[in-house]
Amino acid sequence: MSRELPDGWRWVKLAEVCQINPRRPRNLAISPETDVTFVPMAAVSDQFAAITGATSRPYAEVSRGYTYMEDGDVIFAKITPCMQNGKHAIVRNTRTGFAFGSTEFHVLRPSDVLDARLLHSFLLRPEFLQEAERNFTGTAGQQRVPKEFMASVSFPLPPLDEQRRIVAQLEEQTASAERARSAALAQLTAIEAMPQALLRQIFPRSPADRLPVGWRWAKVGEITTPSANVDPRRNPDVWFTYVDISGIDRVAKRIREAKRILGSDAPSRARRSVRTGDVIVSTTRPNLNAVALIPDSYSGAICSTGFCVLRCRPDADEAYLYQIVQTEQFIGQMTRDMTGASYPAVTDKVVRTFEFPLPPVDEQRRLVRGLDEQTAAAERVRAAAQAQLDALKALPAAALRLTFTP
Repeated sequence: MSRELPDGWRWVKLAEVCQINPRRPRNLAISPETDVTFVPMAAVSDQFAAITGATSRPYAEVSRGYTYMEDGDVIFAKITPCMQNGKHAIVRNTRTGFAFGSTEFHVLRPSDVLDARLLHSFLLRPEFLQEAERNFTGTAGQQRVPKEFMASVSFPLPPLDEQRRIVAQLEEQTASAERARSAALAQLTAIEAMPQALLRQIFPRSPADRLPVGWRWAKVGEITTPSANVDPRRNPDVWFTYVDISGIDRVAKRIREAKRILGSDAPSRARRSVRTGDVIVSTTRPNLNAVALIPDSYSGAICSTGFCVLRCRPDADEAYLYQIVQTEQFIGQMTRDMTGASYPAVTDKVVRTFEFPLPPVDEQRRLVRGLDEQTAAAERVRAAAQAQLDALKALPAAALRLTFTP
């Protein structure tokens, strides 16, 4: 607390300027049947740091065993990971002027020298959340921020008029950042839809459509050959690279990560041998379109039997087939043909019977080069939009940091 404060500011402990977990009044003038606002943890939006999904329950149901709070109180999630996810809010517009909620909230009731909005902003600071995390108590998975920590936190308190000026400025900056963030998010969503739009421009939608001269309708099974199955457990001391469905980046359509496993520890699903140029298609939850083209770095790897491995014949280009299995038509057919309620899937046969337009191989490669160029351009725009979005997300935190660093 040695830092110099502006004139009129002073250092205080939170316990000096607000009640922490105040008691419920003994005699509330309310009948047991009256509906009151109820705030479970899920009702607090971590995106907006506000209560967005409160419900109502009869007073008799919630008056015991739940946390009491009033309009104007600040609630702070004390359990991990809710605390880290920012489930903190100001209580507003309750049915009766008070509410009940999860016992995993700390309730902070500001005194008349502290604006609740400034207190809420202070608690949202990343630095405060990190300090709270360092003071967790309890066992792993059930750790909580103790009341004693909240009470002892040092807080730079401005005069009340200055608090209101700061809050107005923060709210203006946050609203401006949110508008810009929404615009950037809409731009990013549009960019991420571009690959499918490009594919729609090139490929006819059904066998009823007329094809260009030299093109024909073909089934996936006609242009691919089966890949070999292997059992890595026959070589128990040999390490191998294993690719399962969780290792596929469904947005980028590539292998994000793989595991290094000893043959003796191989899972029973590790059976599909792959090499450079193979196209792998997840047959489990195919509506999610987890597909990838095997690069040189994964040649010789072993994939899960949850993939259909497609290896092109000479009259087909693997990069063209890789584009085919990303089309809306392919995803739509796989989705229609999948079976199983809890574990929906299709068979390899369903994948291999998909029919698509096949041009001569030179034309396949020309189309792929054009798609690659346009996709690369879209990716550059996407990366720029994502960087802008990340920067905008950091603005409120930066504003809070400046405010509370005298």
